Amino acid sequence: METLHEAAEKLKLLGDRTRLTMLTLLKDREWCVCEFVEIFDMSQPAVSQHLRKLKSQGLVREARRGQWVYYSLHVEDKPYIQAVLDAMPTGSQVLSAMDKEIRCACD
Repeated sequence: METLHEAAEKLKLLGDRTRLTMLTLLKDREWCVCEFVEIFDMSQPAVSQHLRKLKSQGLVREARRGQWVYYSLHVEDKPYIQAVLDAMPTGSQVLSAMDKEIRCACD
């Protein structure tokens, strides 16, 4: 069982709109860093910094495929995080609100 401090540190990450949006999108499928760069109109280092923070708290997993790194959600053992994400809109709703389409630039 996590301590209150550990849970608070994980929940603090969700206070950032970009990280919360990333986790919401990860509910549906894994995403490549290059896709997040395009979706968020951010530099690759900025996207990687957000993902590094999420990974450091065990909220995402990473898998390297060639030169690209793919991220997937890892909150099965964190029901309080899953409860927050369950209350979020779907990934397609988020993308629609951002006026974005999914186009993978990784291939």
